[in-house]
Amino acid sequence: MSEDTLSIRDDNDIISVRRFGRNIAARLGFGVVDQCRITTAISELARNTVVHGGGGIVTIRTVENDKKGIEIICRDEGPGIENLELALQGGYSTVGGFGIGLLGTKRLMDEFQITSGAGKGTTVIIRKWLK
Repeated sequence: MSEDTLSIRDDNDIISVRRFGRNIAARLGFGVVDQCRITTAISELARNTVVHGGGGIVTIRTVENDKKGIEIICRDEGPGIENLELALQGGYSTVGGFGIGLLGTKRLMDEFQITSGAGKGTTVIIRKWLK
């Protein structure tokens, strides 16, 4: 298992973490379509980390147990998500967007976990497994 943690503060960091995640996915043997899914999910979570959380960290690790895959953990210490249930339904936005980012990310990946609370920041863990 390998693990790398990158700080994310601005758009340049979002681009860097996307590229880094895509390279790891390719190295693990994910096809082009799954590489795009992973990259899109990383991009959405990284952007949320910057826009809503004021920055944070993204950890990308390879996972090899009974399955082989990639795990991405995005953490921030921002204000948190007040209504997590509503945010996961889609169509909910605090900045005038479409409000489909978290829901879309959940649909792109095989596993999705989120913890958040007002004043406690947000942590999202996503995983994609090789088929």
